[in-house]
Amino acid sequence: MKVPQPNAAMLQQLDADGRLQHLINLEGLPRALIERLLNRAQQFIRPLGAPPARSSALAGVTVANLFGEPSTRTRGSFELAARRLGADVINLEVHLSSRSKGETILDTVYTLQSMQIDVLVMREAESGVPGYVARHVAPHVSVLSAGESHLSHPTQGLLDALTIRQCKGGFQKLSVAIVGDVAHSRVARSTFQALNALGVGAVRIVAPPALMPGPEEFSGCERLHSLEQGIRGVDVIMMLRIQKERMSESTVPVGANYFREFGLTYERLRLAKPDAIVMHPGPMNRGVEIDSEIADGPQSVIQQQVTNGVAVRMAVLEAVTEGLRRDWNRA
Repeated sequence: MKVPQPNAAMLQQLDADGRLQHLINLEGLPRALIERLLNRAQQFIRPLGAPPARSSALAGVTVANLFGEPSTRTRGSFELAARRLGADVINLEVHLSSRSKGETILDTVYTLQSMQIDVLVMREAESGVPGYVARHVAPHVSVLSAGESHLSHPTQGLLDALTIRQCKGGFQKLSVAIVGDVAHSRVARSTFQALNALGVGAVRIVAPPALMPGPEEFSGCERLHSLEQGIRGVDVIMMLRIQKERMSESTVPVGANYFREFGLTYERLRLAKPDAIVMHPGPMNRGVEIDSEIADGPQSVIQQQVTNGVAVRMAVLEAVTEGLRRDWNRA
């Protein structure tokens, strides 16, 4: 399916009252809105082993998870977030839906609208699909990107920002290294957008030449091809998975060779600040981009990121349905 590629101005994510209606990417979202989402997400955090936060805020709301790519963390946390807010949830996998028979994406969406779906959560391998759908849904329906091609993963960017704020207290004086397959990473793009909006001190992009994004992206970032130079003295190290599914077979880095040059080990971690945190969006390739001892070690906040994912998605679901629920209460 070829999706028309709109310019940024056509992707209206806020409604007429300035509320969040769709979440396709984080580019250009007001800092105050991002901070409100992080603050609300923080209110949903509970210690592991304690009962999770719940409410009936989304009672009567129906959320459809429409995933065209595999997912564990994102899909599971969106479903938990919706259910913990009292919503009805339907999960659809594209390869098991009528799209596998040739149905267009809009016909699938219109079918779901007819079932009184209020929120569509979409993961798509093709660029432009979530925004395309957002411009064609009924006015009361919200579209949330759960990952779009290599371009964006907005809720991951928000949960990464929340994790950093929890661990470091703020952003202005921090240095952050984003390491690995930056060229193909939607996580890197969305996390950079979030950090940029929140006024982070400095972001370094660290990657082999073949995995470095083009010069038109990540404006203002220092670009380094040496892991040792890239993480020296930083506060936050974000390791990225090699996106094999977005590369030709001949260009996929060899695991052992890649680990020798760009794998995070304790020896390399000592180059960062003593209290530096290590992040990874998952799924991890242990022994390729990160050593298991680091992934499970005291400086790792990888599981904290997963916990924050549910809270952030609860905050986003609340936000995008605020107008709908207000209209229901007035009726």
